[in-house]
Amino acid sequence: MQISLEEINKNNYEAVCDLEVTEAQEDFVACNMWSLVESFYNEDHTCRAIYLGDEPVGFLMWVRESVSKVSIWRFMVDKKYQNQGIGRSALTLAIRSIKQTPGVKEIEICYNPKNPVAKNFYSSFGFNEVGLDEDGEDMLSLIRL
Repeated sequence: MQISLEEINKNNYEAVCDLEVTEAQEDFVACNMWSLVESFYNEDHTCRAIYLGDEPVGFLMWVRESVSKVSIWRFMVDKKYQNQGIGRSALTLAIRSIKQTPGVKEIEICYNPKNPVAKNFYSSFGFNEVGLDEDGEDMLSLIRL
């Protein structure tokens, strides 16, 4: 099946809002509905549904922080579709899309430092840890282009 990133619109937003992570992951992932509301009321937020064929199975949101930096704020794959390589394919597509943004020199992502799966996953894409974020809660990791 083909993985793609699709615009979120009136035809698919409910399906995106209904996506869920496992109970153990709930503390690490923001609600998709909240993310869509947040993006609607703030500039430079890009939201995409992760599709497996014709089925929405995940969600991504990135934010243009400055002319040179984009931050991936949200990334999830529904619990029914995890451990199938969908997240890896989707993040590859997202990074490729972000790299096409004129002027971007850094892509950043944050994650809970108590989540070793996230650290290993993101480092496999070339993200390098640079320390805790300004709140001292999440690990900040960067790809410099």
